[in-house]
Amino acid sequence: MSENRIDLTSLGQSEEELFSFQLEDDSASEHIAAPKYSYWGSVFRRFFSSKVAIVMMVIALALVLFAFIQPIISGYDHTYTPNINNKSMHYLRPFTKGFIFGTDDKGNSLFDALWSGTKNSLLISIGATLITEFIGIVVGMFWGYSKKVDVVMIEVYNVLSNIPTTLVAMILVYTMGGGIPQLIFAMCVTTWVGTAYFIRVQVMIIRDREYNLASRCLGTPLPKIILNNILPYLISVIITSVSRDIPSFISLEVALTFLGVGLGEKKASLGKMVYQYAPYMTTAGYLFWIPVTTSAILSISLYIVGQYLADASDPRTHMI
Repeated sequence: MSENRIDLTSLGQSEEELFSFQLEDDSASEHIAAPKYSYWGSVFRRFFSSKVAIVMMVIALALVLFAFIQPIISGYDHTYTPNINNKSMHYLRPFTKGFIFGTDDKGNSLFDALWSGTKNSLLISIGATLITEFIGIVVGMFWGYSKKVDVVMIEVYNVLSNIPTTLVAMILVYTMGGGIPQLIFAMCVTTWVGTAYFIRVQVMIIRDREYNLASRCLGTPLPKIILNNILPYLISVIITSVSRDIPSFISLEVALTFLGVGLGEKKASLGKMVYQYAPYMTTAGYLFWIPVTTSAILSISLYIVGQYLADASDPRTHMI
């Protein structure tokens, strides 16, 4: 037996160097052997896994970037009418040399006018969406969590939701005059209440969960509960709401301007182009259909991107 023993000194190291005591670590049992999870990493990984989402995002980004960059390069002024003595220059068809989308009845380049109008329509829709979402989310959070606020706000909702948004916007724009700030204000007067009600319903679903009850018992202030406990769960819901609002505001701007109460003569927009060129639908159809098609592609691409992003931001879709 003694012949099989190993002489540790022959290894060239002492017993203290060869052996060490394992210190007790209570937290070691709490270690979870799972891959590192990143919420936003999972969101973008799932979003970019869809080829449709990528294609729609590229289209939307291309249109948005071009709408803001091209007017700066061209310096287009829609109030300027070229002095063209040669009447044959009017109504140039698309893809004519020097005029990609042709010209209108005044000799203006439709290509330059289109992107100038798209820029203003985007400014209106994005501005109205930001205001509507901000007011709607803040009000909806407190509305859904506080029963006292709910009693008052449900009556406000019953009144404002039954007033046609288009009619209110028409009256306000007609009263205040055309302009981007006026049009944004007119669009937001009643639309915020729909967003607030949507958020209210989502908050009511999760407000009585255990962690919220525990926070209330510990005396946590209501704003802190809403900010830390509820808002993070509504990211996908908010993105869904935004994805609906931007295209709908673009459509509303087109409708208002088509009805003659849009930006007026001071600014160009997709709605104004549709209104201005509607009489030429049969004689020079490209004047009407190019802005209509651009508006449709922009609205659809933004909506689809928003829906895919909302789906990707839902933590339940991250489970494998």
